[in-house]
Amino acid sequence: MSTAGTMQTTQYLTFKLDHEIFALEITKVREVLDFTAITKVPRTPPFMRGVINLRGSVVPVVDLRLKFGMSRTEQTLNTCIIITEVMVDNETTILGALADSVQEVLDLGAEHIVPAPKIGTKLNTEFIKGMGKQNNRFVIILDSDKIFSVGELAQVRVETPAGARQ
Repeated sequence: MSTAGTMQTTQYLTFKLDHEIFALEITKVREVLDFTAITKVPRTPPFMRGVINLRGSVVPVVDLRLKFGMSRTEQTLNTCIIITEVMVDNETTILGALADSVQEVLDLGAEHIVPAPKIGTKLNTEFIKGMGKQNNRFVIILDSDKIFSVGELAQVRVETPAGARQ
């Protein structure tokens, strides 16, 4: 506990992929969109579903279920696209992440977060910031800057006509 007697809390946007609850820091989330038409881009990795037009900007959309080894995200009434900021080579890149549904904005104090599990040396868990504990359930807190390798993000970055990165 700090000298002022208060604990630092962080807000997270929680969302579902399959039956698991994941979270992103709210400061990394720009907005949440209803599912919209996605234009497929040839010769991209399977997790790259395509691009959307977001108020005149081309934004790549990734399927987190595929990235995490789950089945492809299917469109339902609750399927949404979370527009998030990701740092790539010290540049902010905007991308959309498909989610089965958005749950809530959750306040979690540091005392409710435990480190990511170390599961041998073959499984990469560095993209997990920690495991949040809420109502006898774990929330997997993601580090959006580490979900994708620099090489993967280079494949999904899109040049806009003005030459600015999106």
